[in-house]
Amino acid sequence: MFNPSARAQVVQFDGQYSCLVIDDALLEPERHVQWAAARASGFQRVVNSAYPGVCLSAPAEVVRATEELFRSQIRRLFDVRRCQSLLCRYSLVTLPPEALQPFQCICHSDASGLDPRMSMQASVLYLFKDPGLGGTSFYAPNLPVEEIAALTKDAMTSTREQFSARHGIAQGYMNEGNRYFKRVGGIDAKWNRLIFYDGALLHSGDIPAPERLSADPLTGRLTLNGFFTSRRNLA
Repeated sequence: MFNPSARAQVVQFDGQYSCLVIDDALLEPERHVQWAAARASGFQRVVNSAYPGVCLSAPAEVVRATEELFRSQIRRLFDVRRCQSLLCRYSLVTLPPEALQPFQCICHSDASGLDPRMSMQASVLYLFKDPGLGGTSFYAPNLPVEEIAALTKDAMTSTREQFSARHGIAQGYMNEGNRYFKRVGGIDAKWNRLIFYDGALLHSGDIPAPERLSADPLTGRLTLNGFFTSRRNLA
């Protein structure tokens, strides 16, 4: 499934964050698009998820190949002793800006609430050919952790109108920074590009043209996302 001759590089952000970028990651990327397109009606919303769209579980052979790639080549780049579980799914961003919940209007961490003995890694494989549909941005907090925690809690409990009025955060996709977060870097979308990053790193999808989003895997912002829950290395 994965290309043994793929080109990989580590991209640094702000002197302390990094992301592994692998180009030409799949041997046959079109097969994944066609597989997802044939099952377009099976994509579903994930309740209370930061992901602003619909998802479909990847088949077992894709999960196995992704887990093997992580085990054999990727895990050594992170604080990983062994991977204990993997969630792997195809995803499509579909929500218009006015339909976003407050917690979808700010960046997020995939490792929130995780047991401190564990670490979380995440991956995104871009399966669309139009780079204008957007890549991924990474952020760092501008304010103390207590204020960021209060913002996050409020985002989970407030209405759209309440949240925007209290915090001055516009209703819509977060493509740049604000007074709470600074954008430290990003990865442009590219056909058949795969990225891996520490799931604790604040991030958000770049959606510069939401009017072009589609629920059709053939034309929409289709990605293959992985979430790796791992046991940390021994101290």
